[in-house]
Amino acid sequence: MIRTLDLRGMALTKAGYQSQLPRAALNVDEVMHLIAPILARVKNGNEADLIELAQEFDGVRPPSIRVPVSALESALASLDPAVRAALELSISRVRKVHNDQIRTQTTTTVVTNGVVSEKWIPVDRVGLYVPGGRAVYPSSVMMNAIPAQIAKVASIAVASPAQKDFGGLPHPTILATCALLGITEVYAVGGAQAIALFAYGMEGLIEKCDLVAGPGNIYVAAAKRALRAVIGIDSEAGPTEIAILADKSALPADVAADLISQAEHDVIAAAVLVTDSPSLAKAVISQLHLRVRKAKHADRIGQALSGIQSAIVLVDSIEQGIDVINAYAPEHLEIHTVNARNDAAVIRNAGAVFIGRFSPVSLGDYSAGSNHVLPTGGCASHSSGLSVQTFLRGVHFIEYDKAAFLESVPTVITLATAEDLPAHGQAMSVRLDELS
Repeated sequence: MIRTLDLRGMALTKAGYQSQLPRAALNVDEVMHLIAPILARVKNGNEADLIELAQEFDGVRPPSIRVPVSALESALASLDPAVRAALELSISRVRKVHNDQIRTQTTTTVVTNGVVSEKWIPVDRVGLYVPGGRAVYPSSVMMNAIPAQIAKVASIAVASPAQKDFGGLPHPTILATCALLGITEVYAVGGAQAIALFAYGMEGLIEKCDLVAGPGNIYVAAAKRALRAVIGIDSEAGPTEIAILADKSALPADVAADLISQAEHDVIAAAVLVTDSPSLAKAVISQLHLRVRKAKHADRIGQALSGIQSAIVLVDSIEQGIDVINAYAPEHLEIHTVNARNDAAVIRNAGAVFIGRFSPVSLGDYSAGSNHVLPTGGCASHSSGLSVQTFLRGVHFIEYDKAAFLESVPTVITLATAEDLPAHGQAMSVRLDELS
């Protein structure tokens, strides 16, 4: 069901632990040549080409790529009241957390009357991608759109694959969520072609975007990589992953259920338990055998748990376990230990940290208020999850008066000369010729 990796008695470097915990093989470079023709078709094509691509990849011909506003309104009107209530509550919580991420302007007086101000300016236009493969992701609409709205992005577009079961429209729950959030620009297009559409725009259909955000499969990741010189990207999202740091106080059923919850996403999803308790490891394995066979997506879960990317890792102590976790840098980290809060305080590398048994990853996926678009593949060691900041740019505004300028002239000329860039110095000294 899941392999066991014994690291007891080992004191490895960060790189050493990383080599022991391989991730799923996901070689984006291998599919770059496959998406190149798709990107070219979108760049040089028209709406008819997008409809043909939908037929090829989604098995349906959308009546139009732009989703009519009437379809959004109809989807919202038909939404199950319980689902609507859950979405509205989650939206309010996500807004509450992300409202606290708003950046404020700062002004620094470097010298008397020499001032540098930093303003946070939203990108003009963003394209948000919402996948539509094995599952339906209205939560991804929330997690992407709400931070963009709080950042005051003026123009927001959403793309999600056309669905055979819904007449070539994206899934109605996705459309309803867009309607709840006041987003009316939605396109029935998926995969690499959606990223290309955001990057290039298409005359008569859609204006080019400045930034694209949102998770997707390997083809979406490859398109982001290929087009990142054309459009800004949030990240190249890889397979989802969960790591759980647990001691003997953890409940095996909780741990097993949480491993399964992430394995449910994809056959290459990663599920890792790091523990200093062999008895817990044994009990979790028993729980996995019991629970997986009863799961709706048992085959998918079984493949994910038995893959090279998943493991139960035995360590000598929670301290060693923390070293393992910081080396692995998981997308999601749960901590089930006696001193969970204290152990969480020394975690440096994780996309999001869930503390204690009543803070499972599933809570964060939907309704904790945190964002679930997080760095994968070890990128949590250098990158953050999606936030209001994703959609903002810090711009410096510099204003020096004459006296402040004159004070700086010798320093600038000296450094320009040291770098053998005399024209830089001359751009300072020429202003000395005529002072008023």
